[in-house]
Amino acid sequence: MGWTAMPEGWDPRNPKRSPRRQAERRLPRDKSRFAPKPKPVRAPLAAGDAILYGWHTVAAALANPARRVRKILATENAARRLADEGLPLPVTPEIVRPEVIAARLSPDAVHQGLLVEADPLAAPELEDLATEGTVLVLDQITDPHNVGAILRSAAAFAVTAVVTTARHSPEATGVLAKAASGALELLPMVAVQNLARALTELKARGFLTVGLDSEGETDLSAAPLRLPLALVLGAEGKGLRQLTRQTCDIRARLDLPGAIKSLNVSNAAAVALYAANAALRT
Repeated sequence: MGWTAMPEGWDPRNPKRSPRRQAERRLPRDKSRFAPKPKPVRAPLAAGDAILYGWHTVAAALANPARRVRKILATENAARRLADEGLPLPVTPEIVRPEVIAARLSPDAVHQGLLVEADPLAAPELEDLATEGTVLVLDQITDPHNVGAILRSAAAFAVTAVVTTARHSPEATGVLAKAASGALELLPMVAVQNLARALTELKARGFLTVGLDSEGETDLSAAPLRLPLALVLGAEGKGLRQLTRQTCDIRARLDLPGAIKSLNVSNAAAVALYAANAALRT
């Protein structure tokens, strides 16, 4: 039996350490198949753009003659539904795949195949508000889901306007508009620089200002309410700021019969509007 010389560096006890194997291990590997898939890049928005998505939000915007719509992105099914509903279309929808719309939004957004780019609605000045009905005043409520839900309740209870702070308030677009479910098109929103000064101006115009406060001196349903009424709500956790609280004519609480004595601010707004409306009818 003949003997064959092995290459230099060959180790019969560990073939993986052979020169050929060592050379192969030194070659660069193709790692492209292991690389993560690139994430969709969101298209940049122009300053002041309002992004509206979801069926109710977009349908309300299209039905609002005051809303200037500049672009409509729609899936085939959503475009067909728009046509079936006979909604006015100021521009021809651009038919896209659902992922094109999803790439413009947060991962948890439910767009239902519709997205609109539009101009923001014109905001009235405080002095332009009619001295009638109920106005909601939001003291630095920053969560867009909460503000959107408050707008929806406000529209359901025929609130005439919503006053917010120019700072520490979410923009009237995106998540807020979706949570409002069309109410953004129905309610004037007034942004003010100084909330205490705005409340003083409302009082001078005849509004009764009532701050919702867990330590208020009276239950809201028993408070001596009258119209025009400005109902003031503070942010979750910190509630009304001190100067806001001091400026209000009345500080009222919601007496809850259950073990939990506090509500999410959007739920508190709905309960307060119901209680106020009931008290005003008596």
